[in-house]
This record gives sequence, C-alpha cells and structure tokens, in this order.
Amino acid sequence: MAGLTVPDKKYVGRFRGEPGLETMRVWVGGHEGAPPERVASELAAFEQTLQRAVAALDARYPRAEALDTDGLAAVIDLCAWAHAEWVRIHPFANGNGRTARIWANALLMRYGFPPAIRLRPRPDGGHGDAGAAAMNGDWRPTVAVFSRMLAASLEE
Repeated sequence: MAGLTVPDKKYVGRFRGEPGLETMRVWVGGHEGAPPERVASELAAFEQTLQRAVAALDARYPRAEALDTDGLAAVIDLCAWAHAEWVRIHPFANGNGRTARIWANALLMRYGFPPAIRLRPRPDGGHGDAGAAAMNGDWRPTVAVFSRMLAASLEE
C-alpha cells in the first residue's frame, strides 16, 4: 500500500473480521463483499480450491511450453476465477482489486505468460462490469476480459 492514500492506516495488511475490523463491511457498487465473520473461512476455501487447481494444471502441463489450447483456456479460467473470487470475498478494507489483479498476473506468469492485467490504473474494457458480475459469484465475464487482455499483451 506504499504511496497510496489509505482511509485509515489500521486497514493496511489486515483482514476484515480480525480484531479491530470485526464489523468492517465493504461494497463494490451495490454488492456487498463476504460478511466479515466469514472472510477467514472463505479465504481458506479459496486457498484450497486454488491449490487443487494449480496442482492439477501443474500435473497436466509440467512445463509452460507444453500448454495446448485447452491448457491456455484452463489458465485463463483459473486467473479469472481467482480474481473474481478474491473480489467477491473482498478480504481487505482496501486494495482488493489490485491484489486480485496480482493473483491473475502471478498465475499467468507461472504458466509462461507475461503479466497482462494492468494493476493501476484499474483496467477498462469491461473489467468493471466483470467485477460487478464477480460480486454475484459469476466469474465467466472475467474470462472474456482477461482473454482480450492477454491477447493484446501477446501482440505487443
């Protein structure tokens, strides 16, 4: 969060639901993030699902250059799911969008692609609408947005 304006320094590096943030609620547009008392369990489920998905991809594609069309689709799906799920949970009081984009870029790089999702300023091209869908648990619009972003990045 260095160099960013933070409404309250006590938010930095802390999860909603932790002591001092037990009642911190957040909204993206008109959609509320996970209730603070569920953030820890939702993050645990996120971590388990992400680890299983990465292990399955790693087993099928041990080297990035081995990715085929199905593998590329699976990587983009995983990036979109991780991003959307992080946004939906919204574990921090501030910085969730940037963190979600870092998750997506880290996964892209794991499988040999360049980081294609701009951190700041917030991406355009349907990213905001995809984030709103994510708040309702629908990560599919993020797949289309990330596919376009990755294609544009690979063309550069």
